[in-house]
Amino acid sequence: MSQQIPIQIKEKPWGREIWFAHTGKYAGKILEVKKGARLSLQYHEKKTETQYVYEGKVKLTYGEDEKNLKEMILSPGDKYDIYPYTVHRIEGLEDSKIFEVSSPELDDVVKLADDYGRMGKGNNDELDRKLAQQHQS
Repeated sequence: MSQQIPIQIKEKPWGREIWFAHTGKYAGKILEVKKGARLSLQYHEKKTETQYVYEGKVKLTYGEDEKNLKEMILSPGDKYDIYPYTVHRIEGLEDSKIFEVSSPELDDVVKLADDYGRMGKGNNDELDRKLAQQHQS
C-alpha cells in the first residue's frame, strides 16, 4: 500500500476547504461556503476543475473576462467545469457544500477582486486563517 496523504482543512473567510486528495495527477476538495459569503473573483492559469453542488444553493459568476460576466444559480446535483483563464466566483445563497475535482495545481489562482482584501497570485494560508477567525459567525 502506498503512503496515505492526510486530509487537510483550510479555513477561509467564506467557509473552509477540506482537501481529501492531492496527488501529482489530480486533487479533490469539499468547499463549504457560508450563506452570503463569496469566494474571490479569480481565474487559473493551468488548473482545470469540475465542481458538483452537493448541498445548498450557490450563484456562479463566470466569463472570459471581468467585463463580460454571466450568472447562473446552481442547486444540488448541478455541476460545472472551469477551464484555465475562465474568470469565476461562487457566492453562497444558502450554506452549501461543493465537491471539487481538479488538476493538481491547487496554488494556481489569480485573485482579481475579493471581499476580504486578498489579491494577486497564489494562496496565503496564514492570512486565510486570520480572516476566517474574524468572520466566524
